[in-house]
Amino acid sequence: MAEFTLELNDDQKQVRDWLHGFAADVMRPAAAEWDEREETPWPIIQEAAKIGIYSLDFYAQQYFDPTGLGIPLTMEELFWGDAGIALSIVGTGLAAVGVLANGTEEQIGTWVPQMYGDADDVKLAAFCSSEPDAGSDVAAMRTRAVHDEATGEWVLNGTKTWATNGGIAHVHVVVAVVDPALGTKGHASFVVPPGTPGLSQGQKFRKHGIRASHTAEVVLEDVRIPGHCLLGGKEKLDERLARARKRAAAPGGERVRNAAMATFEASRPAVGAMAVGTARAAYEVALDYARTRTQFGRPIIDNQGIAFQLADMRTRVDAARLLVWRASWMAAAGKPFDSAEGSMSKLYASETAKEVTAQAVQILGGNGYTREYPVERMHRDSAIYTIFEGTSEIQRLVIARTLSGMPIR
Repeated sequence: MAEFTLELNDDQKQVRDWLHGFAADVMRPAAAEWDEREETPWPIIQEAAKIGIYSLDFYAQQYFDPTGLGIPLTMEELFWGDAGIALSIVGTGLAAVGVLANGTEEQIGTWVPQMYGDADDVKLAAFCSSEPDAGSDVAAMRTRAVHDEATGEWVLNGTKTWATNGGIAHVHVVVAVVDPALGTKGHASFVVPPGTPGLSQGQKFRKHGIRASHTAEVVLEDVRIPGHCLLGGKEKLDERLARARKRAAAPGGERVRNAAMATFEASRPAVGAMAVGTARAAYEVALDYARTRTQFGRPIIDNQGIAFQLADMRTRVDAARLLVWRASWMAAAGKPFDSAEGSMSKLYASETAKEVTAQAVQILGGNGYTREYPVERMHRDSAIYTIFEGTSEIQRLVIARTLSGMPIR
């Protein structure tokens, strides 16, 4: 187990600087264009694939960094470049993690490489969980998966929403209900292979921010998939459902659901790192502007009102990063989030991104309100962090109930 340290090793510094160069030289010059176009930035993704950033090998190396800092370093630098383009680059990882977390070794080896393709034939993947009536309330999920005993296939019906890469992905990972009586314990994950009849893209959303990232509904109409597309396999699913039924009927069943909820904590620091990247970018633009913009014969940073804002902005960015790093290291070290440290990092970093980008707009004044300066886009992008991967309200609920010992439902 790696000791917690704030000192990056040489390999981490090299990766950080490499990512920063790509973000500065490739992503930032293209950010405004793809934000306006509201389209997936295929040329940028292909460029990332050519140099190895968009690849299974790269993300595997960062994921298995024993310090836990590989993923947050990656997310911060890419989202420092541009949030919309960055989400297009890392969005496939959501589906890959879904397979890694639930699939067999054979399924992982089969499907995860197909999600990325290669530099000459780039592919995307989509993770489909949220529904029109089941966002924060995952227990309200309605998409059903029914096993056809005669053919051994699974039949999926329902509508997913807010799916990054939804409908344009090569591979879709879909969470569906197999036993409604068990609530969230009756859910299972399925891979829908490319070209499967019945899966189609529904509404493509026109968004306030992260507009270079494709977000859409995914409609499933009698989608029939082979039995081997159930992640983990049917035998494992049947055993899990049997245990869930037994535990739900026994005293302490509620605690079983709490333990399941706690597993989601591990993914939240990565979203916190995304928010840190956007917040840091806005702070740096505001700092540079305050140093060079003159009013009343002196740079505006000489005014205490501006200087204090920048001091608060920098403090919040650094504090958010520290919370993200702590939670990331704890997850890698296998330490339990007894105080909901994962949710803490995501909550504080998300709120920091909204606050810091708003302050950056204010410091730039009228210029900050125009699309001639990037803080306007950064401010729009930052709104998503307090919404996806669990809203700020859900994070506060998880933290409060973890500290109080109350059930997390």
